Amino acid sequence: MIYSRLHGRLGNQMFQYAAGRALAERHGVPLVLDRRALDPAWVTVADVFRLELSQGSLPPSRSEGLLRYGLWRAFGRRPRFVREKGLSYNPRFGTLGDGVYLHGYWQSERYFAGIADRIRADFTFGDFATRQGAQMADRILATPGAISLHVRRGDYTSLPGHALCSQAYYERALARVTEGFDAEPVVFVFSDDPDWARDNLPLPVEKVLVDISRGQAAPSDHEDMRLMSLCRHNIIANSSFSWWGAWLNRTPGKVVAAPATWFTNPRLVNRDILPPGWLRIEG
Repeated sequence: MIYSRLHGRLGNQMFQYAAGRALAERHGVPLVLDRRALDPAWVTVADVFRLELSQGSLPPSRSEGLLRYGLWRAFGRRPRFVREKGLSYNPRFGTLGDGVYLHGYWQSERYFAGIADRIRADFTFGDFATRQGAQMADRILATPGAISLHVRRGDYTSLPGHALCSQAYYERALARVTEGFDAEPVVFVFSDDPDWARDNLPLPVEKVLVDISRGQAAPSDHEDMRLMSLCRHNIIANSSFSWWGAWLNRTPGKVVAAPATWFTNPRLVNRDILPPGWLRIEG
């Protein structure tokens, strides 16, 4: 049995699930998700998608008692604790056996490239929760030059180590994505700060601010991810959320532009976060 610890918001959890699923598939065993570290108010990957999961007994956690937790860690009891080493792809992952507990971000397609079709099937969205979402999906699908553009702000404005993508980045990314474009580009802008994106992101093409989640009683941010995946091309932020929106885009010949640098802290480097073929844009 494989255990994968969930921490962070939806995009992070999707990476953690995908890595765990790949390892479970390799050994033909069930996958268990440990959700105990999540904020109860957060939507989880298992809330958004219909996943095949097991309900196996979890190992001790810190919150349940330091002694039990310490004994588990100190004596290597099953499931064996495996912490991610660094942010880039770790080839050691390919040697892991059954009965491990994965703790990390695992933010690279390389961890699950061998079962990419399975992951895409697992991350199939259900029906839209609102008529607004369904109408926006129809609009995007009817727009030949639809490009998603994600502006990630929120805690990035104060969180150490995380950079905000600049206006220069978005201008360069848009220029690269639209090279040789055979349709009139329309940029669908997604952001956790839609008011800022509306007022502070000038673009040389038609801009449509997607703001379908405002005022919803239940968390529905994942519907933004779904709408991103319906666009023909994608300009992502340094964000696992828009990474998945682009990765789940099934459009043949899609172009994805992504920041070359994800962190301001030089010690935080993930050389493998972008799949082959995605454009690395400075700025």
